[in-house]
Amino acid sequence: MKNGMTYKSTRGEEAESSAKVILNGIASDGGLYTPSFFPSITMEDIKEMAGLDYAQRAAYILSLYLTDYGYDELLEYAKKAYSRFDEEMAAPLTKVDEKTFILELWHGPTLAFKDVALTILPYLLTGARKKQGQEKKTLILVATSGDTGKAALEGFKDVENTEIVVFYPNEGVSAMQKLQMQTAEGSNTHVVAIEGNFDDAQKAVKDIFTDKAMIKKLSEMGYELSSANSINFGRLAPQIVYYISSYVDLLVNEEIEEGEEINFIVPCGNFGNILAAYYAYRMGLPIKHFIVASNKNKVLTDFFDTGEYNINREFYRTISPSMDILVSSNLERLIFEFTGRDCEKVKSLIEDLKESGMYRVDEDELYEKLPQFIGYFSTEEETRTVIENFFNEYNYLLDPHTAVAVSAYNKYMSDTYDNETVSVIASTAHPFKFPEDVYEALTKKREKSGQKAIKKLYAYTGIKPPSAIAELEQKQILHDIVIPKSGIKDTLIKILQKD
Repeated sequence: MKNGMTYKSTRGEEAESSAKVILNGIASDGGLYTPSFFPSITMEDIKEMAGLDYAQRAAYILSLYLTDYGYDELLEYAKKAYSRFDEEMAAPLTKVDEKTFILELWHGPTLAFKDVALTILPYLLTGARKKQGQEKKTLILVATSGDTGKAALEGFKDVENTEIVVFYPNEGVSAMQKLQMQTAEGSNTHVVAIEGNFDDAQKAVKDIFTDKAMIKKLSEMGYELSSANSINFGRLAPQIVYYISSYVDLLVNEEIEEGEEINFIVPCGNFGNILAAYYAYRMGLPIKHFIVASNKNKVLTDFFDTGEYNINREFYRTISPSMDILVSSNLERLIFEFTGRDCEKVKSLIEDLKESGMYRVDEDELYEKLPQFIGYFSTEEETRTVIENFFNEYNYLLDPHTAVAVSAYNKYMSDTYDNETVSVIASTAHPFKFPEDVYEALTKKREKSGQKAIKKLYAYTGIKPPSAIAELEQKQILHDIVIPKSGIKDTLIKILQKD
């Protein structure tokens, strides 16, 4: 049923339609679009979804937010998107023990959770262009810490009237992630490495969206800006689906009772993935805790512990590189809800972050208003130990990001002895995307060559590498540009002029 959803920027700007929100990507005031309200789902709605396949579940949930798209239109998009997954349900659950489940989000074409949203976003964007009567080309700008880049390139390759440019930290992604991006095909795809970290890339991309001179220049060249990062609500909305779908599956399999609360444990970098779980909760999904799992870059752990968000700290490159982030953009959306949707307060906090590299909210108020959030972090050694122990105990291979989440879950259990609550751990990438580190965690031996590490990991575990990984060795390097972080705007113009 249509509910006339409108959207508002976290910093005040309003937008009338989801099509406009998806096309814009980010508000012109620099804020992130949020729905004007959270549509509700009842336990009856959840039970009715039991008989639906994943595409049907997605179309139903998305129709509650994207109300200027028809259900049949969304269903068509979802079917096309999820037909590319190697699992019929796209995001299946694997049972670990009586109270623990793994939500496998890496069954898409690039073997990362970003595929769930980035296979459907191009269809949403194409539909939005028609609804808004946009005649100019759409320019998709992406900053990636590893997985978003390849997933966006795969999703948008050869999409008509669209160019996509991806920026990634040259030394801040895994060798396999880099190879996936460097070999990305498509007449409209462009990949640029920067000498810096993900935060540098993300800041530069976000600055372009609010740079009036740059926007004018791009418009004169025939382009309108949009984003495939989770700052775009069109990227965030499809992620809500798999949290609700996992609850439906638990109910269908009689692992939980109707209305029973569950925990979600999510490895976090830019905060979009766990924010989608929170949005599902605001819709009515019974959730007890959101366990925010961080690596050594534990800015989020410290925030939920103390109320202080402080990026004035050493930046670490870790074996879970997609989480090597200090500025978690989507936290702004949670702060928007925390402040009671007070745009002026949000703007003040973000200004503090820009000026001093930190902001603070009242710790007691944070706990009172968001008691469901608990933060834990994992050291490098703890992450490696989890990979080894989990494989030895369950014969299940974790990638380093999911291992961070398992480490956080172990600490939560040690702190709470919560043996009653069913817990779902979000598994965000296939372990063979990080073969050197996973192999070393299991054997204490380092294999520098990615392809050799894949073969040795296969020999050691008996788990066959996905064809998308095995075939990379034969692919040609198509993108090898490396630039200083200060050169992003100039490089972008040069790329578009060549086209």
